[in-house]
Amino acid sequence: MIVGILKEIKPNENRVSMTPAGVEILKQNGHTVLIEKDAGLKSCLTNSAYKNAGAEIVDTPKEVFDRSDMVMHVKEPLPAEYDLIRKDQIVFTYLHLAAAKELTKALIRSDAICIAYETIQKKDGSLPLLTPMSEVAGRMAIQQGAKYLEMAQGGHGVLLGGVPGVDPGTVVIIGGGVVGINAAKMACGLGAKVYILDMNLDRLRYLDDVMPSNCFPLMASPATLRDLVREADVVVGAVLVTGAKAPKLITRDMLKTMKKGAVLVDVAIDQGGCFETSKATTHADPIYMVDNVVHYCVANMPGAVPKTSTVALTNATLPYAVEIANKGWQRAMQENEEIKKGANVVHSKVTYKGVSDAFGLDYTPVDSLLG
Repeated sequence: MIVGILKEIKPNENRVSMTPAGVEILKQNGHTVLIEKDAGLKSCLTNSAYKNAGAEIVDTPKEVFDRSDMVMHVKEPLPAEYDLIRKDQIVFTYLHLAAAKELTKALIRSDAICIAYETIQKKDGSLPLLTPMSEVAGRMAIQQGAKYLEMAQGGHGVLLGGVPGVDPGTVVIIGGGVVGINAAKMACGLGAKVYILDMNLDRLRYLDDVMPSNCFPLMASPATLRDLVREADVVVGAVLVTGAKAPKLITRDMLKTMKKGAVLVDVAIDQGGCFETSKATTHADPIYMVDNVVHYCVANMPGAVPKTSTVALTNATLPYAVEIANKGWQRAMQENEEIKKGANVVHSKVTYKGVSDAFGLDYTPVDSLLG
């Protein structure tokens, strides 16, 4: 199979979907790897490093799309790429389609096989290709929340960890999954008072066992959230409904009860955001104010730390990319339920229920397309 690695064109996206080490493994499996010129530079990975690993350097994204059986991205295709996607081509990347109607329509028109990193799922319910980036984003959420609490950045001037004789800041984390626990670890490490909310009692018991004494796992409910946001200095939205739109958990009315200069960090923004007032921002222009509350809603947070996140992403995606390349998409899905759950749009059919529900589109089980 010919596998194409594209240069990211989303603003301030510095990751690349494959390291030279990953290229070498694909080559060992008998595949040809094309990589767009300079795709890895922002991750400190040079063209010569890719060439030495066996990749062919090509000049334009069009050539990558024209020649490749499977193209790999980090972020979703953007409008400039829609018409480059070919019939029967495999598109393997983060898609987040439930929050992207125009992209969904474009992929339906393309007649391609679109496999989303974020919906590949193990039997235990874990999301192996979302996990490493959720780990990065969860940890970054606290870094960003602490920074934007500074008065010069629009916050109300609280140091999250406090100092002797002064109360620490209060962090409220909505969701006790991968993002939430990584955010909690960082916030607790700084010395903040941390509340982490989840609706799964078993998860809360686990969090109670493993987290330090300044972390308080609580059962999530609207009443609890209303009470906590009044005291919060930083609120982290870490809610995920796999493949579907995130629920809006903090309303505009709740926002009005918060401290002036408090900070909201919406890690769920890729799936539409879990705050009613959320809208996607970029690393170049990361925040905005609503009712005197700072909103940080950057849709590709791990892109700010590509030397970490590119390697972490390749570690996770490579085994699946190799299997798809070795077997072809149909056999890979027939033999691996995890890959089959990644199918979002296949030959103009929406094959992921969360996406069809988001836009009222017909749903086609992918099994019916596997022969």
